[in-house]
Amino acid sequence: MSAKSNFSADAALQRIIESARRLGVELKEADALQWMTAMAASHTDQDISVDIKSGVYGAKFVLLDFSPQDLAHFREVGRLVEFQDQPGVVETALALSGSSAQSKIQTYPGDCDYFERVNIIAGTRQQACQILARIMREKALSAMRGLTFQLIEVKYGNYPYDVLRGERPIKAGSPVSWRPEEIERGQIEAARSDGAPEVIRWEDLAEDPGWCKLDWVVADPVRGQLANASNMLDVTWEAPDGTITPLDGYLDPYFQEVYLDSGSVPIFSKLAKHVSADALDNYVEQLEHEVNKYLTKDVNYGKVAKRLYNIFRLTGRYEEAAFLRELFDEPATMLYQVWALIRTIDDCCQPGGAITKAQMLSQVDNLILAVIKALEGDQEAEIVRLLLRLRDTLNQQESGKGLNTPAEAARAEAINAVNNFFYERLTAIPTIKEYMDSIQKK
Repeated sequence: MSAKSNFSADAALQRIIESARRLGVELKEADALQWMTAMAASHTDQDISVDIKSGVYGAKFVLLDFSPQDLAHFREVGRLVEFQDQPGVVETALALSGSSAQSKIQTYPGDCDYFERVNIIAGTRQQACQILARIMREKALSAMRGLTFQLIEVKYGNYPYDVLRGERPIKAGSPVSWRPEEIERGQIEAARSDGAPEVIRWEDLAEDPGWCKLDWVVADPVRGQLANASNMLDVTWEAPDGTITPLDGYLDPYFQEVYLDSGSVPIFSKLAKHVSADALDNYVEQLEHEVNKYLTKDVNYGKVAKRLYNIFRLTGRYEEAAFLRELFDEPATMLYQVWALIRTIDDCCQPGGAITKAQMLSQVDNLILAVIKALEGDQEAEIVRLLLRLRDTLNQQESGKGLNTPAEAARAEAINAVNNFFYERLTAIPTIKEYMDSIQKK
């Protein structure tokens, strides 16, 4: 890096630090410069680094944001969500993704997200699709409910034609969402757009598996915590000649994953060689599309901030990324966890749930104590009031029914508080505001 570019970066960082100070965000110059230097050194090197002590691996710049402090917990949940290898047939590599993979900077993650590469070795694509259909349904059935977990939904297959589910119209090509009882039956009862009844069978979707994802709610009895845990699959078919073909047409890059078992390095390395040369540009474009969505449609400035951080760190805008790193560590970002908690509890309240009312109440109690410890003043009083109201609602909640109106109101107020917090800070940094404005115009 030249002296001129160093001066420019230092000046930009000083402006960010001054803006952060005015917002009450503590941004330490020495720490920020150290991280920026490490990012600049590792950004052009996409080689994989293995942490010998913890046994995790990933791109070097990804590991800069990961802390092994909760690794034992993540591995325990991973045993629930992961798919098992089948020698000569199925190879897997399980990773943390999202805020869980950035645990060094995201003190209050909303969910427990996993990403798994699943490589199926088969003679034909059709055979690979049949194997995927089998192992996905077997996984869902074997991990449907237990004392500390319950399956909420599985995404598998695309609708072959327009349908109605209840009164909701769904276009052909949209991902199919399966509820647990539908997976048990192996079919979904729907209707054609003209109202004629239609049955969609699991095995009928095998040729077009599309977006594959499984979602659970998990309870940690020791911590008294609830969380949504998901496993997003990137499924590939390995032909007899060694050709690798993604079953959904796209091989995902590895810009945000921390892989949990160094024993899976060989399968990861085999697949990573086939990632497109345009993967970084495509990934940033995808993130920008999501930012636009959360700015204009499903407004959520917390999700905007998380995606902007990934964009900035991948495109060399390290000054803005350094500000967002500190923002995620602010006590007030616990508001994001409050919002995620209410969504998780809503999932737990659905019919057939295995998570008990006592577990849900324990989660609310722990979060109330954490809010009291981390926040102060009017903000603390408001969030505690919301959580106490949610607790009263849960006490009165009938088993097997979704959250009632007071709880939905509490969730709306929580996301409003989240939006206000992140909006004020994102728009106070001129370069970040300009970037958001430019994305909204696309």
